[in-house]
Amino acid sequence: MRTPVIAGNWKMYKTVDQALDFLNTLRGRSEVNGVEQVLCASFVSLPTLIQATSGTEISIGAQNLHWEEEGAFTGEVSPTMLNDIDVSYVIIGHSERRTYFAETDEAVNKKTKSALGHDLIPIVCIGETLEEKEADRTQETVRDQVAQALDGLTSEEATRVILAYEPVWAIGTGKSATADDADDVIRFIRKAVSDQLDPQVAREMRILYGGSVKPGNIDSFLERQDIDGALVGGASLDPDSFAQLVNAAAKSGDQE
Repeated sequence: MRTPVIAGNWKMYKTVDQALDFLNTLRGRSEVNGVEQVLCASFVSLPTLIQATSGTEISIGAQNLHWEEEGAFTGEVSPTMLNDIDVSYVIIGHSERRTYFAETDEAVNKKTKSALGHDLIPIVCIGETLEEKEADRTQETVRDQVAQALDGLTSEEATRVILAYEPVWAIGTGKSATADDADDVIRFIRKAVSDQLDPQVAREMRILYGGSVKPGNIDSFLERQDIDGALVGGASLDPDSFAQLVNAAAKSGDQE
């Protein structure tokens, strides 16, 4: 059985004090078993959050990394630096990184390999734009992104990757794919992984849905067999909302 994941992507929100206030409010509301809870925060908040969540069910993730361990890369953060402060997860290839910072599929692959090589769990984002969706290119787009993200990985390495299907047109827009549509795409992604690597990897890999996920619609996604949780943006900024998402995932796991 694949353990569900609820990962919050705080993007460029929350000062260190605001992050601690979040945790203080969340405390005791999401203490459940059978769900991996991840908060992906800005670099400046990571050390404080890691210390504050020690001994809890919450893991901390970064929102990006460079693939090199060190070098003349002004403004970048290396996997070694993340290891040094006990970061557990890292988001790679989010559409905002691809769109605003020209992140390529090649860079996503390098970062994924680097994360795995430094015992970080990569949450690799894939998804189509509205233009690609309207041109009926969703499957082509996600297949190509998956193929390039996983290129050169062994089966063992690939099972440690978490994929997050985030249709670009649904991120921060209030729109979301229907649960049926999301499940169809994620089932297709799982088949693409099976074809590229092997069926066992496809069965073991966690694949999340992201794109305007909130407490009011999370159940419809978690009911689908191929959806293993969610990568959540706006709804993860509120501790009550995040706790509801985590508890929904725990309830869904109990029913399987």
